[in-house]
Amino acid sequence: MANKTSSWERLTDLVAAENRTGLIQYIDTLSPSETARAISRVSEETRLHLFDLLTPEDAADVIEDIPEVQAADLVKGLSSDRAAAIMEELDSDVLADVLGEMKGDTSQAILAEMDREEAREVQKFLKYAPDCAGGLMISEFLAYRSDNTIQNVLDDMQANREEYAKYNVQYFYVLDKLGKLSGVLRIHDLLFPARQTSLSQIMIPSPLSISDKAPLSDLEEFFEEHHFFGVPVVDDEQRLVGVVLPLAVEEAINKQKTKNFLNLSGIVGGEEFRTMPLFSRARRRLSWLSINIVLNVIAASVIAMYQDTLAAVITLAIFLPMVSDMSGCSGNQAVAVSMRELALGLVRPGELLWVLAKEVRVGVINGIVLGLLIGLIAFAWKGNPWLGLVIGGALAANTVVAVTLGGILPLVLKRLKLDPALVSSPLLTTVTDMCGFFFVLSFATLLLPKLVGM
Repeated sequence: MANKTSSWERLTDLVAAENRTGLIQYIDTLSPSETARAISRVSEETRLHLFDLLTPEDAADVIEDIPEVQAADLVKGLSSDRAAAIMEELDSDVLADVLGEMKGDTSQAILAEMDREEAREVQKFLKYAPDCAGGLMISEFLAYRSDNTIQNVLDDMQANREEYAKYNVQYFYVLDKLGKLSGVLRIHDLLFPARQTSLSQIMIPSPLSISDKAPLSDLEEFFEEHHFFGVPVVDDEQRLVGVVLPLAVEEAINKQKTKNFLNLSGIVGGEEFRTMPLFSRARRRLSWLSINIVLNVIAASVIAMYQDTLAAVITLAIFLPMVSDMSGCSGNQAVAVSMRELALGLVRPGELLWVLAKEVRVGVINGIVLGLLIGLIAFAWKGNPWLGLVIGGALAANTVVAVTLGGILPLVLKRLKLDPALVSSPLLTTVTDMCGFFFVLSFATLLLPKLVGM
């Protein structure tokens, strides 16, 4: 039986044949994930040729199906005028995300080729952090002055029906003379009143809104409490500047989780795809691994200080990794809780003493329990109660250190404007290793006469 042609092989064949119609029809049959997969597997030359063959509108549809990092990497290879034509077809939030992944000179070159009004709108989005309301909002919404009538709105919608058909319209927003948000209309509010009715007469006044600087956690909380199709975003002067959709918040939360996972896994500098340049991928990974070498050398130096004790009681070498690993697990639990509470706004970076008091108690209880367990295991294995005391006492002490440090470390790093997700884990691992080795070997040195000869 013949092998089934893969999506990227089929894409390559259509591009090579310059079959525009067949290309568009085939891409329409692919799911977004399969489109992204196919684009990532074809050669760079094929990718660039593909985007030369597609119309700007069709190319924009493909861009919206692939991750922003991958899209930015692809668009950078196009000429500025071609890239600008494609960018103008994207929704405002996607456009800002893709340009935000590029270096300043590249994005500015594309903006210079775009329609002036469109470019000005995009630059307004680029000034915001990507995970706040301003960075997640869209500018494709319908807003009218309060002195307009229903007839005015219907006439405007009819005159611009082709453009508005692309909008995700669930609400109409009503503005005062200064552009400040004063009301909201649902679609059915326009259906039944007389055509000459003023919007101010039928609008819902003082609608809920959110600041353009509101963090992702506030948006998540808003949509958990209010099951709206969108929330209007206002600036410091209460002027309507955009609308955030629930889907954008959901996607941003997933991105944040992915970023945290990558950071904890040692992938720094953003998302990595295997289609990226080889040396760029290697550099991202080495930046973490190089630091890790230094941290491990520091931890190993503690063992070197007590090498005579370790040589005299070689059994200790078996328990050293157990003590450091168990303490590290306890510390990472505390890190996870602090990270989650920081994200939800349940704790602030300055509340170190409050977190410290909470974690010390957990550390003491867990340290005693874990210390007793491993101490009994050491005693049962070697028949030496002093070995059990050394190992159990070391694990108990190190657990207290790990849990308290794990609880406050993300808060300290947050105050220093460092990424807690990236830095907490390696620092915690190094400290728990050093302290674990120190506690085991220093306790053993104090009780060395009781341990020698096991």
